[in-house]
Amino acid sequence: MGNLAEKRLIRKLDLELFLSQIKPHPSPKANLEQYTVSESVAASMLYFAAYVHNDIIGKTVLDLGCGTGRLALAASFLGAASVVGVDIDKTAIRIASESSKNAGLKDNVNWVAGDIDAVNWSFDVVLQNPPFGVQKRAADRRFLEKALEAGQTVYSLHKHPSTDERLIKMLKANPEGMLRVTPSKFIGKLVEKHNGQVEAVYAMSMTIPRMFDFHKKTKHTFVVDLYLIKRNS
Repeated sequence: MGNLAEKRLIRKLDLELFLSQIKPHPSPKANLEQYTVSESVAASMLYFAAYVHNDIIGKTVLDLGCGTGRLALAASFLGAASVVGVDIDKTAIRIASESSKNAGLKDNVNWVAGDIDAVNWSFDVVLQNPPFGVQKRAADRRFLEKALEAGQTVYSLHKHPSTDERLIKMLKANPEGMLRVTPSKFIGKLVEKHNGQVEAVYAMSMTIPRMFDFHKKTKHTFVVDLYLIKRNS
């Protein structure tokens, strides 16, 4: 698949279709903030990394907190040289492994059931959709620190600092579905502290279905920010 992907441009719609076929978690846990990244956001994130910044094809890729493997499998589908997905949830890893077999990618993706602290390898690129810190304050801090320790380039999703209905409308009207925004001061300082630099931040609209008892709506739309981060050499 890697060689095939290098020879042709995979359409974004085909990437979304591929992502839609990956099974979600059957019993997500609220305390782990196991919200599956939507097909549209995952596709935009991977397409941006692969074709705008050349950070997927032929690269070694790590998916931190991979869940059922959407980002990891999408990276492999696009032509990553090798991919590792890490998650503390054994059920999520089992589903991810099954999906990699069904997609014909099992030889290109390795799965690790364990805490992210178990990662002690180096990668070209880290992809992550970490806990946003809604249930546990600053839960994304550990993921950012580990990502900057493990990878040269990091693509990380974080909840936008505020509920911005105007921004959501602008994103829906934008054909690319992405708008450049200002990084949060907290994330910017944390990245700098750990020898990194925020290169750019792009807002995207994400919709998730009702998943837990405390959710009042059948679906919820909010803004996520995609951070492109480089580790200082």
